[in-house]
Amino acid sequence: MAEHQNLDVLIVGAGFSGVYQLHKLRKAGFSVKLFEAGSDLGGIWYWNRYPGARVDSEYLIYQLSLEELWGDWNWTEKFPSRQELVKYFKYVDKKLDLSCDISFDTRVTSASFDTNTNRWSVFTNTRVTVKPHFMVLCTGYASKPLFPDIPGLGTFQGAMHHTSLWPEDGLDMTGKRVGIIGTGASGVQTIQEAGLVAAHLTVFQRTPNTAVAMMNERPISVAMQTKMKEEIYPVIFKRREQTFTGAHYDLLPLGKFYDMSPEERYLFMDESWKQGGFHFWLGSFSDMFFDQKVNDEVYAFWRKKVLERVRDPEMQRKLAPEKPQHPFGAKRVSLEQWYYEVFNQPNVDLIDINENPIVEITPKGVKTQDGMVHELDVLVLATGFDAITGSISQIDIKGMDGVAIGDMWKQRGLSTYLGMTVTGYPNMFFPYGPHGPTAFCNGPTCAEIQGNWIIDCLLYLRQHNYSRIDATSEASEAWVKRLTDIFSKGLWYHAKSWYTGANVPGKRLESLNFTGGLPLYIDLIQESARGGYAGFTLTSDTDTRARL
Repeated sequence: MAEHQNLDVLIVGAGFSGVYQLHKLRKAGFSVKLFEAGSDLGGIWYWNRYPGARVDSEYLIYQLSLEELWGDWNWTEKFPSRQELVKYFKYVDKKLDLSCDISFDTRVTSASFDTNTNRWSVFTNTRVTVKPHFMVLCTGYASKPLFPDIPGLGTFQGAMHHTSLWPEDGLDMTGKRVGIIGTGASGVQTIQEAGLVAAHLTVFQRTPNTAVAMMNERPISVAMQTKMKEEIYPVIFKRREQTFTGAHYDLLPLGKFYDMSPEERYLFMDESWKQGGFHFWLGSFSDMFFDQKVNDEVYAFWRKKVLERVRDPEMQRKLAPEKPQHPFGAKRVSLEQWYYEVFNQPNVDLIDINENPIVEITPKGVKTQDGMVHELDVLVLATGFDAITGSISQIDIKGMDGVAIGDMWKQRGLSTYLGMTVTGYPNMFFPYGPHGPTAFCNGPTCAEIQGNWIIDCLLYLRQHNYSRIDATSEASEAWVKRLTDIFSKGLWYHAKSWYTGANVPGKRLESLNFTGGLPLYIDLIQESARGGYAGFTLTSDTDTRARL
């Protein structure tokens, strides 16, 4: 078993956060390595191989802001496909020479902290062990697939795949009888593609997706991008830090809805709709997240737009019911291209499993409560993830008291400080994870903002000869209270969503994200940094403790 004793930092995960950390920490002079469970860079985009996989953020903001990268890179679509994102990560790898410090096909299985050496012992599936001083978990928020608890799931004799574990060489659905369980983001995208080629498509829906039009543009001209790089790119990258979600557009201030006449509101929503993407959701009224009356008006507008595209009254009722199952936007909105038109096809069935539940999976297909077996050649599980916490808790990480972090969170509830650290688990950081702006923040934006804070913290510790940093329990409790108070003011708990863990049977319902917006989040984490990392206990090699 190989061991590397003198590593400063181990990074886990090679998505945007991991790549950024590796590049910046190497430049800062740290000895650093990265372990990645996949065979290449990309994080979620290495694993997302299902048909139609595409990012729902515009290319302008879905990239790293390093000029050495964007200066020579041009995109071909407004919303890049998985294939283009894979090419981007290969470009980043070549440009920054990253792979030489990455161990691919290396999954971290467990880690424990040694209070005598102030180092982590990290174990992997390859039997390689490292003992870094610091560990940075760049595992993202969607790396633990969630499989439905349906009797007979393992008996199906056709091809069955979870969207996050799609075959690397693909799966041809042409002329096949395809069933898809789930209508979240991956479900919507797979349904669109299956609808084009399947002999018959059966969709099993629990909750209608309040999807909005992507309005993708292709190709994006190189000439236009060259001009934007000269004038707009630096402005946009700076603007990201000033908006609620880290995008280049923002929500209207609270109260703005009531400042407008009904006609002005309608025209504003219509314009937001025409812009496509998340403008209708995250570039609209912030009041919709707090005021049910406002939310109802926004939903009514959305429903009108959807009904215009769906012909059959029964399909209309299932896809866009008059009374929504949850407030608009309180559950993740997806982007679609021709999703609703799929349900106009005569070879497509939509089963509402609230009215007609799935009873079991049989060797031939899916049996519903009405006794019908929907015979299938392909069964797609678009059932999502144990999101936000699952990416970390699936690793057996033991802190100073020897308790696994997943067990601790399960017993006591989720607790972090600043959405990047956990009391009792010293020298461990995680960007784009629990209690960060994660689900409400553009990924690369979060990767850089939290990533820079972590790097600056490590530089501070090195400069002042501190060997250990651990959040105080008081600071952690105050953070959780602040975060919960902000979350509770919104309509979020009115939706059964992965925002609260409600999609995972038996999981504690609680706020998993910071919903106060990126500007407030930046102010709070920088306040701690300016105070010499207030809220942490810092320990030097001579055991001189600084409690701030």
